[in-house]
Amino acid sequence: MAGRTRTTKKLAQRIDLNYFKRAYPIPRWRRILSIAAAGLGVAWLGWAGLTGKQSAFNAGPLARAHVLLTNNCSSCHVPAGSFGTQVTETACLACHNAPVHQAKQTFTPACTSCHVEHQGSFRLAAASEASCTQCHSSLKTTDGKPQYVTSVSSFTSGHPDFAAVRPGHAPDPGTIKLSHQVHMKSDLKGPSGPVQLQCVDCHRPASHSPNAPMAAVNYAQHCASCHPLVFDSRFAEPAPHQETKVVHDFVVQKYTEANHGNGADWVAQRVAEAERLLWQKSCKECHVLTYPAPDARPEILKSAIPIKWMTHAKFDHNAHQLVMCTECHGQAKTSNNTADVLLPGIATCQKCHSGGRASADSRCSECHDYHDWSKTKPASSLHAIADFAR
Repeated sequence: MAGRTRTTKKLAQRIDLNYFKRAYPIPRWRRILSIAAAGLGVAWLGWAGLTGKQSAFNAGPLARAHVLLTNNCSSCHVPAGSFGTQVTETACLACHNAPVHQAKQTFTPACTSCHVEHQGSFRLAAASEASCTQCHSSLKTTDGKPQYVTSVSSFTSGHPDFAAVRPGHAPDPGTIKLSHQVHMKSDLKGPSGPVQLQCVDCHRPASHSPNAPMAAVNYAQHCASCHPLVFDSRFAEPAPHQETKVVHDFVVQKYTEANHGNGADWVAQRVAEAERLLWQKSCKECHVLTYPAPDARPEILKSAIPIKWMTHAKFDHNAHQLVMCTECHGQAKTSNNTADVLLPGIATCQKCHSGGRASADSRCSECHDYHDWSKTKPASSLHAIADFAR
């Protein structure tokens, strides 16, 4: 038996052509709520505009340094009252009259191109890498003679090794004779028995502030307990760690006080013996002595220990306490020469600062400042306390 034949026309007659004209509950309420939400938003913005509540138009929270300006948008967005007004250089320079980066730069970027506000409470000085590489990926200068590498696109691409450790670099200018290898041995003779020195026993940041340099090694604090300037067992007090004239006067005073009728010759002989011990053994062990005349007291060369090795960069030891000192300064374990520069090369830093999502930050601003703060200019703000206390 042949099946029934259904034509397209008959099938189409089954479709309800009024389906979209009927009001169903879910679409109806969705439409009503959408219109109501949009209306409330417009009303809220209108009310904020009438009452002067500027936070309603805020694109996001300000950085901590500018948080007091949250309710005073016109401080930066001038002229006041114009919708979408951009921040001008004049607004920034009213409080921050920062010097330029380099006198030979071909152009000066706008403040807001590097320092982007309304991104939350973070360090506003931390500019993006793109802010720096827009010039340094193809560096040009007004005189056509760049003094630095001309193609650096990131910390891991094109960045040269640190100047202090490049081939042919100058040796450590310090004159103190010190073997790190000896001082890192176990069972060293200490004032109260064997000791095992750690790097932090002598090397610590000068303060807890960011980018603080390492504090200078001090004889009284770091050396005296193991290397006292003892010159005679009759005296408990060692000689002072001062100029040779001060040491001489101290020794003379001690023997003069201990002279019980032995005469001046006894004092002179004891002083000569004590100074021979000090100059030729105690002092000479660490210092370079020069004699301007055969019978004169020696002169001691200045220690000349560098405080800052990277003259064009900044480094924060406090932020790197997560790893052992010898992970970066591994050469210290075998160094016997004062002239050795024990800084790590860039390859060591790139192990952590690789630019990946799970790596430490590798932006240029982590180590470099754009502005030459040695040429900073004073700025005078025009803001009153009433501008912030709202």
